[in-house]
Order: sequence, then structure tokens, then C-alpha cells
Amino acid sequence: MPGTSYDGPLPELDEPQQQLSTNLRTHVTALAASIGPRYAGRPESYARAADYLRQQLTFMGYTSRVQTYEHRGQTFENIEVELAGRTAPDEIVVVGAHYDTAGRTPGADDNASGVAGVLELARLMADSRPGRTVRFVLFANEEAPYFHTEAMGSWVYARRARERGEEIVVMLSLEMLGYYSTEPDSQEYPPMLSMFYPDRGDFIAFVSCLPYREAVTDSIGAFREHAQFPSEGLAAPAFVPGVSLSDHWAFWQEDYPAVMVTDTAFYRNPHYHMDTDTPDTLDYTRFALVVDGLQAVVARWADE
Repeated sequence: MPGTSYDGPLPELDEPQQQLSTNLRTHVTALAASIGPRYAGRPESYARAADYLRQQLTFMGYTSRVQTYEHRGQTFENIEVELAGRTAPDEIVVVGAHYDTAGRTPGADDNASGVAGVLELARLMADSRPGRTVRFVLFANEEAPYFHTEAMGSWVYARRARERGEEIVVMLSLEMLGYYSTEPDSQEYPPMLSMFYPDRGDFIAFVSCLPYREAVTDSIGAFREHAQFPSEGLAAPAFVPGVSLSDHWAFWQEDYPAVMVTDTAFYRNPHYHMDTDTPDTLDYTRFALVVDGLQAVVARWADE
């Protein structure tokens, strides 16, 4: 991986970062506490979550586009906004996250945190004029029983993009961004990887499969140039446990480069897919530093 992971005391949040931290907490609380579980079995809550996302994007000055699709008698929505590219509008950068939950769980880290990250990146970049087109997308149905099936919202989106002949240069999947621990042995890994990575769960990870390793190195390189926050990268075979467990997988199926940005989920967070995955378990200072760093990653991809 290019550069080195930040190793030192975390900086104090400046005023824009403090506002970012506040906004992230507000989004996570709205989704995971006020609305709660968001999945097909609770269609009213699922619809409330979609309404909240559209409203927030409207407040930021965007016009949302809703991609609907049917599955077993229900209608589901992928929600998208776009910054049109100036110099290479046909080259597209997608920043996405799923807004559904694993059944009846509150889903604060999984994945209200990823959704909050997408919303705030959209806010931070709303007045920018990127070279490439940037799309911010909130996907339905990442969780079981839709996971790794054609009813997965991100696969519906990627498949339609391929059918339209769209050139997606990279997709960044924000999958659980808010849980951190500085305690020794707080970080676990798939077999063998613990020999190469730290035992403290205080970093953000950039992950993809081997064919898209350059997307990982380019992304983490941009993050490390900007962010004073620990980061680790992994490009590994797709069969390594955890490597394919989010919406980036769906873009791989359509031959698009895609990277997962994650706090590593069940390898770190003891509340994964549990009723205790609540807003109070997240670290909003670290969360804000991560999203602030991701703005530089998106900007780098958008202006190459």
C-alpha cells in the first residue's frame, strides 16, 4: 500500500469537522433510533427511511432520482443524486451505501453509518465542479435474504448501468464506518491476516479483490495524503472471508472496479447484527475524521 498509516495522536476537530461530527450523529440517530429497523418486513419504516434520505438530499440542493424495482410483489428504491462532470462527464465515480438493516436490528453501524457518510460527502461536495461525474447512491436490500442475489439493490443498479453502457471508473462502498477501539486485541481477522495487521481496531480499512487492487492502492493513497487517521488496505482473493461482504461485490459482477471502505464489521464490532447496534456505540469524532479523509479520496477520483 502506498504511503504509511497515520501513527500518532488524533488531531482536534476543527469547526467544519465538528459540524460534520454533529451531522453524522444526527443522521445515524434519525435512521437507527427514530426510524429503527429498515427492511422489507417493515415496509412503513423502510419507506420512512427513504423519505428521510430524499429530504436530506433536497436540503443540500440536489434533485433525487429514484430507481425502483419489483421483487416478490414489493417495490424497492435506490436513491441517487449526481454532480455532472465538467471535462469527462461520461466517466463516473459512484459513492454508495445500503440503507436497509439486518432484520429487526437498529443498524446504527450497519449501515446507518455508511449512509450518513454518503449524505455528508454529498453535502461537502455539493458546490464542487468535478471533472468526472460523481454519483451518491443509497441502495436497498443489501442484507439477507437479498444478499448476493439479483434482488440486491446495488446489483440492480450496477446491472442497469452496464446495460446502458455506462463507464463507472470506481465504486466506493461505505460499509460500517463508526465503530473503533484502541484496546489491545480488539481487532480480529480472517485466518493468517493477523500477522500483517494491527491488533487494535482503531483504523479504517480499504478492501477489494485482486483484480481491482489498483483501486485500493489509489484510494488509500489519497486518504493517507490527506487524513491524520490510521488506515489499512487489503487486496485479496474474493473467497477470503469478509472481502466480498457488501455492495462493492455487486459492481464486481458487472466488471466495475469497486472498493469497500469499512471499520471491518464483525471482525471488530461486537454489536454486529444485534439489537445493541445503537447510535451510542459509535465514535463520532473518529467517524468525522474518516469521512473528512474520504472527501479527499472522492475528489481525487473525480478529478483524475
